[in-house]
Amino acid sequence: MNDPLDLTGVRTYPLAERKSKVILADFARPHGAGGSLAAWLDSLPRILGGETLRRLVADVLRARASGKPILWGIGAHVLKAGLSPVLVDLMEKGLVTGLALNGAGIIHDFELALAGQTSEDVESGLASGEFGMAREPGEEINRAIVEGDRDGLGIGAAIGRYLVARRPPYLAVSLLAAARRLDLPATVHVAVGTDIIHMHPACDPAALGRATHLDFRIFAGEVARLGGGGVYLNVGSAVLLPEVFLKAVTLARNLGHDLSDFATANLDFIQSYRPSTNVVQRPTRGVGRGYSLTGHHELLVPLLAAALIEGWS
Repeated sequence: MNDPLDLTGVRTYPLAERKSKVILADFARPHGAGGSLAAWLDSLPRILGGETLRRLVADVLRARASGKPILWGIGAHVLKAGLSPVLVDLMEKGLVTGLALNGAGIIHDFELALAGQTSEDVESGLASGEFGMAREPGEEINRAIVEGDRDGLGIGAAIGRYLVARRPPYLAVSLLAAARRLDLPATVHVAVGTDIIHMHPACDPAALGRATHLDFRIFAGEVARLGGGGVYLNVGSAVLLPEVFLKAVTLARNLGHDLSDFATANLDFIQSYRPSTNVVQRPTRGVGRGYSLTGHHELLVPLLAAALIEGWS
């Protein structure tokens, strides 16, 4: 026979003596109509994501005050979500000191600057063989890369230079043109065959490869300066940019750069393996701070931007 455990001897202690992880002082406060943005940000809970946001903001503002890099790796969907004006504003305010884009990012950036629109209907274009075959992106982006490679530029600088010279109608929303105007490093990291411009006859694979490798070296140089208070944010790139960042970290450490006391963050609508592992966890383990914030780019990026601007102003 199995005898039930006798509970009469269980030892207890007063709740007041127990250390708890959640206290009322950390709770959110209701927003009052007409209240300021700063007050609303301060009213967020000091728990989980609310506290993560505060700590990330504090790290970015510390980097801004000390002149350390604030590098943003931007996935292409972030541009399609309408966030270019927010990011350009942060660049102008010194809250983005360097950009890294994937190959799709330069296409959206170029199309937005040229036509004020981007993101084609892939399914309908695929059925007819017209997907990716718009003339201007294929011809002009490839031309900019070839001309830039000839002059010793990476892809980011080459396209930024091309757009500034071309002066398209919506130049103000271009991240690459803003980086060129502000003399900020903007790098582009390409996997050959992933982008529509690689299907065009104007694509020069040698120039593409040289220019993107130069951008990797430029990006690695910025990563090497993160120690002592810099920040790297991976925003909306699930595979390519996290892999590039990890290689840049190991290259910088291999060459003797001290990558400690820095912060990383991953902002995306899901937390996937590579950003969590290659950005948030591995590079900072024992030497820095890694943050994860989950949400739609079109909500999360403006929220972070507002908190940074309120904190810096």
